[in-house]
Amino acid sequence: MEVALNWKGKMVFEGAGDSGFTQRMDSEESVGGENSGARPMELIALGLAGCTAMDVISILQKKQQHIKDFQVFVHAERAETHPKVFTSAVIKYLVTGRDVDEAALLRAIQLSADKYCPAQSMLSKAFPIRLVYKIVDEGGGGTIKEGEYLKKEAD
Repeated sequence: MEVALNWKGKMVFEGAGDSGFTQRMDSEESVGGENSGARPMELIALGLAGCTAMDVISILQKKQQHIKDFQVFVHAERAETHPKVFTSAVIKYLVTGRDVDEAALLRAIQLSADKYCPAQSMLSKAFPIRLVYKIVDEGGGGTIKEGEYLKKEAD
């Protein structure tokens, strides 16, 4: 993989990777930016969300789950002092559908976390990541199921 980043003035940069799609990055006006693009750390969290989301929805579709809506939220805590790295994160999977199998969702989350998502695999080596889910089952009268995937620790 290769990316290229071009300075557009002030703190504005535009970059693209092998896919050719561009992404604009900027900082707040208070530090010299124009507030016209995402922050680099937001893109890291967004990449984490996108990586695991693609895994999970693909697996759920293969398991023929009836998904109406699917959202992934990442809440990342950062250190208070520079370099202000992520110190922990919570990934929340919100699945809305009809008769969604909780075991199928847990398996999809587990496969993403333990096998398929390189972003999660890489970042989990730097800080702890909790994985939680919520299922809103429209087939069960709006029943809500919530839980957490607890990764098994290596011996």
